[in-house]
Amino acid sequence: MQYENISAVLDMLGCPNRCRHCFVGWRPNPKLTESDLRFVAEAFRPYAKTLTVYDWNREPDFGGDYKEKWELCKELSSPDRPPERFELASVWRLARDGEYAPWLKGLGVKYVQLTLFGGEELTDSFTGRRGAYQDILKAIDVLLENGIAPRIQAFVNKQTVQELYKVEELIDRLELEKRCEGIGIPFACFVHQGSCDGEGEKLYPIWVTSDDLKKIPDKLAKYTLKHFNKRTIQEVFGREERELYRELIEDDTTESLGSTAPAVLYIDGEFNVTPNIGVPSEPWLLGNLKTDGAEKILDRLKGDKSPAQYVRATVPLKELVRDCGDPESKRLFGREDYIEYLLNRYCRREAQE
Repeated sequence: MQYENISAVLDMLGCPNRCRHCFVGWRPNPKLTESDLRFVAEAFRPYAKTLTVYDWNREPDFGGDYKEKWELCKELSSPDRPPERFELASVWRLARDGEYAPWLKGLGVKYVQLTLFGGEELTDSFTGRRGAYQDILKAIDVLLENGIAPRIQAFVNKQTVQELYKVEELIDRLELEKRCEGIGIPFACFVHQGSCDGEGEKLYPIWVTSDDLKKIPDKLAKYTLKHFNKRTIQEVFGREERELYRELIEDDTTESLGSTAPAVLYIDGEFNVTPNIGVPSEPWLLGNLKTDGAEKILDRLKGDKSPAQYVRATVPLKELVRDCGDPESKRLFGREDYIEYLLNRYCRREAQE
């Protein structure tokens, strides 16, 4: 068994935040070593034509040795498949480490994504860390001083939509459009609801509905349409659950995720492995790298042997939506995000029976 590429993503140090929308969920912060990262890389290397190695799956560059870790990940990865930045960086470090932003600039980073939920109190609450909002303000200045543009994203639900005007006010007050233009990079921002999985699934009671979309400020809506290349804000947020329910209740198809999904594997601090097609939780568990080994884990991935993959491969969509969907709900989802939400709920229900 050999994959074209395997991405081995090890959560070495965790994250300073406990974000309420986080799809990878909350776990204790591990303290893994260079030898642990080398072990992960060498375990998967025989099964991949190319290998890409990452030392984080929550907060990038969280540790003080982030420069060395970046070089180590490049060393362990195949030359033609090096790790990517994904326009992500540690806001925590941007606010505290004067060498960090110049280093990012030296890597060729043009944008860094920053996440808001409204004003200061709400952003701190949804980020799960007091002072997170002030760190974002510091990060904006530091990035711009180093020729990097902050890209603002705001998550929308029934609580945060009431404060989106504060995000627009911040953009105007800090003159972000003008300042980004001054460094030769177009300003970018967007809003969306995220995915209803991991910690985000707990937000289902306050999930965005169609009537909330008119509350999105015009400037944020305009930039969102540009970011997603859509014509209407409704296209960005998807369809109402009740509409998706009516469609899926007639759908008797299943899907083998293991035969189509790329081999992107999340490894937690205890070396439990899950595929990134789902969330790092028990229904998606492929095994433990220390005790099961890479070959058995990859066999389980390809053979749909995690509980969630098995359900998706054997239980028709109409059964998932019948058991776990709401035929009256106006909550907005993309189709694939909604199917994953149903799948996670179904697996949890099955485990409880």
